[in-house]
Amino acid sequence: MELITDYFGSMVFDDRVMKKMLAPDVYASLRKTIDEGAQLDLTVASAVAEAMKIWATEKGATHFTHWFQPLTGITAEKHDGFIMPSRDGGAILEFSGKELIKGEPDASSFPSGGLRATFEARGYTAWDPTSYAFIKDKTLCIPTAFGSYGGEALDKKTPLLRSMEALSRQALRIVRLFGNTEAKYVHTYVGPEQEYFLIDKKMYDQRKDLVFTGRTLFGARPPKGQELDDHYFGAIKPRVAEFMEDLDRELWKLGIFAKTEHNEVAPGQHELAPVYTTTNIATDHNQLTMEMMQKIAARHGLVCLLHEKPFAGVNGSGKHNNWSIATDNGVKLLTPGDTPYENAQFLLFLCAVIRAVDEYQDLLRISAATAGNDHRLGANEAPPAIVSMFLGDELTAVLQAIENDAPYNGTQRKEMLFGVSALPKFFRDTTDRNRTSPFAFTGNKFEFRMIGSSNSIACANIMLNAAVSDVLRDFADRLENCADFDGELHTLIKTTVKEHKRILFLGNGYDDAWVAEAEKRGLSNLPTTPDCMPRLLDKKNADMLVRTGIYSMAELRSRCDIMLDNYCKTVAIEAATMIDMSRRQIMPAVSSYAAELARRSEIKSSCDYECGYEKANAKRLSELLTVMMVKTDELESTASRIKDIADVKTHSYAIRDGLIPVMN
Repeated sequence: MELITDYFGSMVFDDRVMKKMLAPDVYASLRKTIDEGAQLDLTVASAVAEAMKIWATEKGATHFTHWFQPLTGITAEKHDGFIMPSRDGGAILEFSGKELIKGEPDASSFPSGGLRATFEARGYTAWDPTSYAFIKDKTLCIPTAFGSYGGEALDKKTPLLRSMEALSRQALRIVRLFGNTEAKYVHTYVGPEQEYFLIDKKMYDQRKDLVFTGRTLFGARPPKGQELDDHYFGAIKPRVAEFMEDLDRELWKLGIFAKTEHNEVAPGQHELAPVYTTTNIATDHNQLTMEMMQKIAARHGLVCLLHEKPFAGVNGSGKHNNWSIATDNGVKLLTPGDTPYENAQFLLFLCAVIRAVDEYQDLLRISAATAGNDHRLGANEAPPAIVSMFLGDELTAVLQAIENDAPYNGTQRKEMLFGVSALPKFFRDTTDRNRTSPFAFTGNKFEFRMIGSSNSIACANIMLNAAVSDVLRDFADRLENCADFDGELHTLIKTTVKEHKRILFLGNGYDDAWVAEAEKRGLSNLPTTPDCMPRLLDKKNADMLVRTGIYSMAELRSRCDIMLDNYCKTVAIEAATMIDMSRRQIMPAVSSYAAELARRSEIKSSCDYECGYEKANAKRLSELLTVMMVKTDELESTASRIKDIADVKTHSYAIRDGLIPVMN
């Protein structure tokens, strides 16, 4: 029997393959680049390229591609064959170091937000050696960054790598202050839980709205939805189990640690969670996971829906971004330990995250803003649009004691007692979980629950890394040169808690009272994408993102325009689909049925039968058809009136305030 370990990572040019196929000096140089960010030597790249070619072609690959993540939110690839003509008329296989480290896709047709004019077509992809190459569909895929001729980032990977370096730089300064001289790098780690729906392909094909927009724009509530909670963690149906088995196998071949899978709350909804890995690789793996879900669903006659709210009235799908920090020599910086009150290093990093989330709460909201996610936030286990933090009872009590210079007696660990002697004994956690919190501490990590299921996790982690790195820089500046380290450390932690405790909330995020309380605290409430996206360019936010080296101002402006433009186009497509379905499907079908009722009424009347049902329903349907015709005309008129608004921010407001209400 073939074991998982026999084929896990079989399609990845990972460390095992590199050790085997590269000369020791080449391997050592490449590892230094991967681990420490050392400059890559071209001779090393050439040797790696040759080994990649041999390995990939032996696995059946015929092409290679620079696999990148443009600002479309999905991945992109242009395939080149290994084949080259030989002098004798035959063919040889070639792949050079230059081809490995640099590609040149056309940059003009990808979203650039004005960074590139249409006639300025040149763009570059650059090999990211920190993320392993892999084989997909007989193609060697090389993870790359993507930028313009002028050096601006046109992708999501480049700012993510910048943010990881920025956080590492500042976090290293802090751990040095606590005596860790061996750490060379501080990594952020992420485990993104991916929710999704599976529906039958034949049913999907009958719905224009699902095909064109990913969600149902019209529909009736079924007699039974998720009221009985019988789907959640229920037995997985055979057809879905076969899909999951197939998906696991393909992900494992790609080195993706698909770990946990189960039925979610809504009918037809499921979840897959991987093991944690570094943020860059986790982002690459999540993009691959979404692609493989959709591809493998098709093999089983299914369609995988990644829209955040494909069906009204039941749970939508999110992507829970579990984020933590650790040094390269194994110190987990967000682990409280048994005595968090005495763990000064943990408390300082905890306070850095608290301050970062409070000061840049709008950036975290922006990172999860899409037209689809606007439908999801605020109910059914999705957090509200108001960003807050949940620390649990124990850590909240620790911080309150520090703020008040009071003794902390500690939370006693309690043994779980189920009242059945045969059941195993274990201690319960010192705090519960809060599913309504957008940003919750869950033991040794934070879970950011606001991201939508179709989103790239890059954006959220860019903002989180950037904000925390900026706070750590300030902390390090204050602590490195102070005369009394312990005294300054205590003051810093105490002051941070006092000034930023407004972001901490233990209660029910769905409660209407929380909206009023959040406003009283001065927290931002940004329910829609047009509400929050322009705040990317607020001076506070722009200054921080430029200061940390994550974005230039030109890149920030471009991203604001791109995200608002994507919002406008998404809703415009939905409106056009509604008009089309109304006029071509719903109204003709209802009209035909009303006519049939009228015909039956005439026949029955001629035979002296009562025909109250036919007459009443024909009349009612005729009235409703008139209303629908008027409303459809109004929708088309509104869409036409606002479509040519040139300023993208003004356009997004017109859609939010004008088009969407008419659609509703």
